[in-house]
Amino acid sequence: MISWIYVVILGISSVVGEIPPGCVADEVARPGGDPCSRNLFSEWLGKTDSEIDARIQGAFQQLFYGDDANERLYYPVGEDMAYIWDVASNDVRSEGMSYGMMIAVQMDRKEEFDRLWKWAWTYMRHADGPRKGYFAWQCATDGSQIDPGSASDGELWIAMSLFLASGRWGDGDGIFDYRAEANAILKAMLNADRSHDDISSMFDLNRKVIRFVPLESWAGVTDPSYHVPSFLECFAQWADEDRTFWAGAADAAREMLRKSAHPETGLMPDYSDFEGKPYVLGGHEDFRFDAWRTMANVAMDHVWFGKDPWQVEQSARVLGFLGSFGPQLPNQFTVDGKPLSEQPSPGLFAMAAVGAQAVDRETGLPFVQYLWEAPTPTGLYRYYDGLLVLMGLIHVSGDFCVYAPDQDEEASCCSTQP
Repeated sequence: MISWIYVVILGISSVVGEIPPGCVADEVARPGGDPCSRNLFSEWLGKTDSEIDARIQGAFQQLFYGDDANERLYYPVGEDMAYIWDVASNDVRSEGMSYGMMIAVQMDRKEEFDRLWKWAWTYMRHADGPRKGYFAWQCATDGSQIDPGSASDGELWIAMSLFLASGRWGDGDGIFDYRAEANAILKAMLNADRSHDDISSMFDLNRKVIRFVPLESWAGVTDPSYHVPSFLECFAQWADEDRTFWAGAADAAREMLRKSAHPETGLMPDYSDFEGKPYVLGGHEDFRFDAWRTMANVAMDHVWFGKDPWQVEQSARVLGFLGSFGPQLPNQFTVDGKPLSEQPSPGLFAMAAVGAQAVDRETGLPFVQYLWEAPTPTGLYRYYDGLLVLMGLIHVSGDFCVYAPDQDEEASCCSTQP
């Protein structure tokens, strides 16, 4: 394990440059030679391309093709399907499937992507009924649905992954017409005509805010980590329909992130109402495992679009708070900063490292160094930490990119690279 004091001294003793301002692009285009995320491993740690590639490939090989019992999360099924296994819960989740798809498209792993997508489409997707077009959030490894309900972030990430697959590989036939399938999911997410008293659209159609779950009985509840304005901004440019709605939803997501952040710590709760007030339910009013992801959401939007100067202030605030705890950073807090555990988690460090893309070197370096040095998670709880670590590595290597569908010419990526 690295010395946190050493990293801080290293950061202070080095030249600290200004934070790149963020790229405001007229449209999101497929990247040419430049990455769509900042390569902090190169910028701050001086790592070579071959060292960075080896670090990412090593984590990928372990989590996708490592030891069955202790390392891997990706399990092939038959000739053409696969699932991501939540080991501790012994289930398959739309969250994990969507993250696996995103990792695969970012790493140019089409076979793994297609296998995951076909499993999700075959077993999770509702083909008819009041949930038509939605995906069950929780299945058994044999494909049977444990809970047919949906968690709205699953559809959001699956749709974005499909759009990126269309841009990176082109569209195929049937369910591998990626762009058509992405558009079908977006259309389903906004469909409020569900012929059921409780099942609703995934967004509040008036406020353009994503719901925690598509149920009228939960209509005023959201999850700050579900607010991914960079994805919504892309939907506003790529969707076949409702582009004005998606543009408004991107603005609403940025506003919700601002409302949800504590003014002193920058921490956000797992669940909130539509005014950003923590929603009290079983501890989810606190900064816990879902909320880790908010740091990545804020920084990714800054890097890709740079529309909200608050994102730089917020990232500095929350990383400054978390950094004050050093390498034994607790993994859970009240939003006003009281530790709720004594256990550090690599997934939290990974998301903070992604957040470092929007801060200065002194503030962000300890998290980037930690992510570089940390072993890839193994064992019973490798699912969530492992996925976040691998996605964090892709982000911080400069390889988390936009691949816009139907772009015939290569164009410069929206990037904060100086």
